[in-house]
Amino acid sequence: MIKTDILIIGAGPTGLFTVFEAGLLKLKCHLIDALPQPGGQCSEIYPKKPIYDIPAFPEILAGDLVKNLLEQIKSFEPTYTLGERAETIEKLEDESFIVTTNKGTKHHAPVVVIAGGLGSFEPRKPQLENIAKYEDNGVAYMIKDPEVYRNKKVLIAGGGDSALDWSIFLADVASEVYLVHRRNEFRGALDSVEKVAELSKKGKVELITEAEVTELHGEDQLEAVTVKHLKNGASHIEVDNFIPLFGLSPKLGPIANWGLEIEKNAIKVNNAYDYSTNIPGIYAIGDVNTYPGKLKLILSGFHEAAVMCQSAYQRIFPDKKYVMKYTTVGGVQGFDGTKKEAKKEVVKSIV
Repeated sequence: MIKTDILIIGAGPTGLFTVFEAGLLKLKCHLIDALPQPGGQCSEIYPKKPIYDIPAFPEILAGDLVKNLLEQIKSFEPTYTLGERAETIEKLEDESFIVTTNKGTKHHAPVVVIAGGLGSFEPRKPQLENIAKYEDNGVAYMIKDPEVYRNKKVLIAGGGDSALDWSIFLADVASEVYLVHRRNEFRGALDSVEKVAELSKKGKVELITEAEVTELHGEDQLEAVTVKHLKNGASHIEVDNFIPLFGLSPKLGPIANWGLEIEKNAIKVNNAYDYSTNIPGIYAIGDVNTYPGKLKLILSGFHEAAVMCQSAYQRIFPDKKYVMKYTTVGGVQGFDGTKKEAKKEVVKSIV
């Protein structure tokens, strides 16, 4: 059983910043995310896309924003359950909660914060007749451990950042890498497109455009695929792994069955006070919540996290009064013993 002060469901930017705000209050956080790494959409879907509305950053890449957030919360020592989806919740007699994932991992906390962006993400699967047969037997929808593909023949399908970035990365891991895309144009970052083109010239990535995978072959394990070319027939390619990277579909998933008040696939919260839901002790912040005037912006999620943490502190310590101090005054004291604070001016007496 994993125990923590605040259990955060969703490790996107809002969930990560919650760790910082909670840390200022000396509250420990544990995060659950269905994705294999922190960062949410910023890491999984568009790590190289620029974001222009983060205060003090005229422009910052989504992946760099996540990197900075992880550095910012490092001293508060958050812990994670990654690659697992929050499945069920149970409220105990003492008003605390037990949240269990789809893999049976149990978490206990007095406060649960749903910061799942637009919800849990499920991969968009290609409509292939027997694809379920090969799931975990050669077919995967995200890459958790690149070493799995060491010296293997890998075919990636897709035209976005994830497909491009993993093709580049696996070019030095797999024995053969194929990248199949329905169009000639890619939707990813220009430098990634150029790198794939260069790797194609060097024979490290076989680029197949205006084509799509139409059939999968093999007894129990994937052995080959059929690639249909839009202009000139089809080809049979022997592969060990097929990785379709067509993006992720956001859904509330099992959270929708937790008894929360839902409106248009979002969780209704009390925005006049603390972003609490209709269940005391459960909060929802970021794009997953809704209220009059809601703006689905990362900076809005940051604000909601700060307000929510103040309320969570009072719930956990009802008999304590917390006096908020600006970080410019009190500094930042990490759980690892580090402290960041402004240098104190030394005033010398002239008498």
